[in-house]
Amino acid sequence: MSKAKLTFDGEEYEFPVVEGSEGEVGIDVAKLRGATGAVSLDPGYGNTGSCQSSITFIDGEKGILRYRGYPIEELAEKVSFEEVIHLLVYGELPTQSELDELKEKLNEYAVIDEGIKDVLNGLPRTAHPMAMLSTAMSALETYYSTTGSSDEDILRVIAGTNTLAAYIYRYKEELPYVSPSKDLGVASNFLHMMYGRPDEDPDVDEVVAEAIDKLLTLHADHEQNCSTSTVRMVGSAHASLYASIAAGVGALSGPLHGGANQAVLEMLQNIQDDDGDLEKYVELAKDKSSEFRLMGFGHRVYKNFDPRARILKKSADEVLGALGKDDPLLDIARNLEQVALEDEFFVKRRLYPNVDFYSGIIYRALEIPTEMFTVMFALGRVSGWVSQWHEMRNDPAFRIHRPRQIYIGENGRSVQPISERGE
Repeated sequence: MSKAKLTFDGEEYEFPVVEGSEGEVGIDVAKLRGATGAVSLDPGYGNTGSCQSSITFIDGEKGILRYRGYPIEELAEKVSFEEVIHLLVYGELPTQSELDELKEKLNEYAVIDEGIKDVLNGLPRTAHPMAMLSTAMSALETYYSTTGSSDEDILRVIAGTNTLAAYIYRYKEELPYVSPSKDLGVASNFLHMMYGRPDEDPDVDEVVAEAIDKLLTLHADHEQNCSTSTVRMVGSAHASLYASIAAGVGALSGPLHGGANQAVLEMLQNIQDDDGDLEKYVELAKDKSSEFRLMGFGHRVYKNFDPRARILKKSADEVLGALGKDDPLLDIARNLEQVALEDEFFVKRRLYPNVDFYSGIIYRALEIPTEMFTVMFALGRVSGWVSQWHEMRNDPAFRIHRPRQIYIGENGRSVQPISERGE
């Protein structure tokens, strides 16, 4: 086994080097503090491997994303989201009989207890959908938690999230809830529950359903991002799957993570409200002294074109063409995309349009409310969250997560009586 050498205070230490199946190299510093008395400092954990995982591989330099070894481009083109769920959770693409069984279970677990509706009905309609989703996910545990790690819990969380998302939309719009169908796939069932009528058979637009299915696949997992790391962190305390997923929803709600696609549309709306002066905002984005931030461009991991964005760019063109949408915001988005792909400032800095930019455009075209965009992200990502959680809980090297810190506060002080602390 290779070793990495560290010289510290005149002493030399060796640490194991771990190599992944795709050639990634990590230095195992688990015994660093015990050996040297020091810890590593890595703000934001950008250079810290928190685990070994066999679920998702990313090469940000080359623009590669694979689930269980399969390129995202092939998965998005050739398989359904249900097949991706099976791949992430169980490790392999399903046979037809396995897929049929999975669909049957997902449809069974999409029916949630009536008491969950009471939970939603008790929330203010003005609340953000992500806050409502986190609340409802926590409530699911009170009705269904068994061992917290069974196949039933895993699939119930995935199917239940689909139903909760649709119900949140219906509640906010003051519409009656629509029960899930036993005959539809995940994407179609979501659209049925969101836009259907309680007294009518499902009538789902295939173009829209296919677009949603692809979006769910593209958002399914993305390695150790903020929300996935949160799910693992909470789960490492042996918190239940439901509690861990609720925490992941909270992390995803942030505008620097899952909320970015909502921020994209809000940015486009601001540009439109300012007489559509795109050039003004492009120049503001280049100005370091400006507080304006161009949302939906660049990525923490990818230094090349986000492969998911390539797929969604094509999908956005197809969806807009099929639906014949004429929307000023979509025109602004197209023009902004063209600027970013051609302007030397953006090209030099590799600020390509990312998955949030195109997903926001598609959701807008599908007439999904802007504040529901992050919930749509969660619909896909929950399959990755439960897979990561399950992998962690079954890892022989499992430990509760407990990061260290470098303390920079006051040194030891004595408490003075309040009468001696001055005015």
